[in-house]
Amino acid sequence: MTEAAKIIEADEDTFEVAGRKLKSRLIVGTGKYKSLAENAAAVEAAGAEIVTVAVRRVNVTNPDEPMLVDYIDPKKIIYLPNTAGCYTAEDAVRTLRLAREAGGWNLVKLEVLGDQKTLYPDMVETLRAADALLKDGFEVMVYCSDDPIMAKKLEDMGCCAIMPLAAPIGSGLGIQNPVNIRLIIEQAKVPVLVDAGVGTASDAAIAMELGCDGVLMNTAIAEAKDPIRMARAMKLAVEAGRLAYLAGRMPKKMYADPSSPLAGLI
Repeated sequence: MTEAAKIIEADEDTFEVAGRKLKSRLIVGTGKYKSLAENAAAVEAAGAEIVTVAVRRVNVTNPDEPMLVDYIDPKKIIYLPNTAGCYTAEDAVRTLRLAREAGGWNLVKLEVLGDQKTLYPDMVETLRAADALLKDGFEVMVYCSDDPIMAKKLEDMGCCAIMPLAAPIGSGLGIQNPVNIRLIIEQAKVPVLVDAGVGTASDAAIAMELGCDGVLMNTAIAEAKDPIRMARAMKLAVEAGRLAYLAGRMPKKMYADPSSPLAGLI
């Protein structure tokens, strides 16, 4: 294979979630934007094929008010209903059952939060909700702690994607525990996507360089001074991080290693 062919092959690199083949490895949210029009422009700039939708907060069914579907076409972009704001398994399951009735959505993002201060996932409730949703025929992408043991339990239950946090939701702190993220990736047979805590493009690139299949973000784009430009930056960062991962980085060394050989010097 020529070098040019390798580049083309990398550009056509895809991954699958629940049988859906995706080229974009960047998933973006639909909250905190100044307007639905700005949200739609950011999705386009990001090149995203999936958007997460907090079905308890975003209008997707009431035609008497501005609707997200008027700005982001669900025939072109995959809607991923999520359970943002749910603190019990019962609330999460009820929310997603209502979403399925309203929009026919079967691929969903589960998140059950532990408290309002940290928005950290309550893993006991998350496991309970995942079990109920999987038995009910949902395809579950699941937000979770960066605990490899819990991540494996969720995968073994049948979740179609594991989504460990990089840092608390909306914090913008970037990946705080790359060791655990790497352990989760190494053991997983389903896609692993970093979800929550990304703040800027370098954070997204680091996630991809670790070997993540993708990155999900909302606040990092929506609360940037220029969301559209940041969305474009995130797209490029995810692509660059993925290519760097595929390329394989050079080994780290304790001492200098000259680019030019010392032999044959005059």
